Amino acid sequence: MNEERVLALAGVFQGAALAQQMATEGRCDDVAYEASLASVFRIDADSVAAVYGGVSGVRRGLRTLVAQFEDNTRDIAVMRMAVTVLRLERSLSRHRGLLDRLREGIVSSQRQVEHFGLDHPNVAARVAELYATTLSTLKPRVMVTGNPAHLQQKANVDRVRAALLSAVRSAVLWHQIGGRQWQILFYRKQCAMLARGLLTGSTLDNGL
Repeated sequence: MNEERVLALAGVFQGAALAQQMATEGRCDDVAYEASLASVFRIDADSVAAVYGGVSGVRRGLRTLVAQFEDNTRDIAVMRMAVTVLRLERSLSRHRGLLDRLREGIVSSQRQVEHFGLDHPNVAARVAELYATTLSTLKPRVMVTGNPAHLQQKANVDRVRAALLSAVRSAVLWHQIGGRQWQILFYRKQCAMLARGLLTGSTLDNGL
């Protein structure tokens, strides 16, 4: 396990944590959500950190990693979602046509981002539609449980799906740089230690 893989894995866990928060509370960490959504559109970033606009873009994901791998504050729903996302990415990799459709959809959605801005509901709706017509058609499906009142509101569902799409984008990145699911099992302590180090470094960089 190295820092780049930990960052990509943090991106997976951040997307899952945001989707879960949205489903249960009807809101989520806006700063983390924007960083995750922006990562979907950074297809040609020159480093893993650059995908998230810097290490600070996945602080929420790094904290989630530490909580899941080291502390006694594990959130089973988030863990289940993250592992399903990693499996879903493997399933996606075997469906070339669907992968191409997803890429084309992201490129065309970029024009909406430029027009409306990343945090506009239209962008979330477009990305959510993309998720529903591509990734939702594959197995395994990511199951999201939460407060029915929140999950009946389209704007909330759109953000849940957008967060999940960002998690899949990070899963693609994780696999590209040599990440494998068994590593999560065998390198949990090392992963948490690296995540803590990255969190400390990003705090120092931001002067917080």
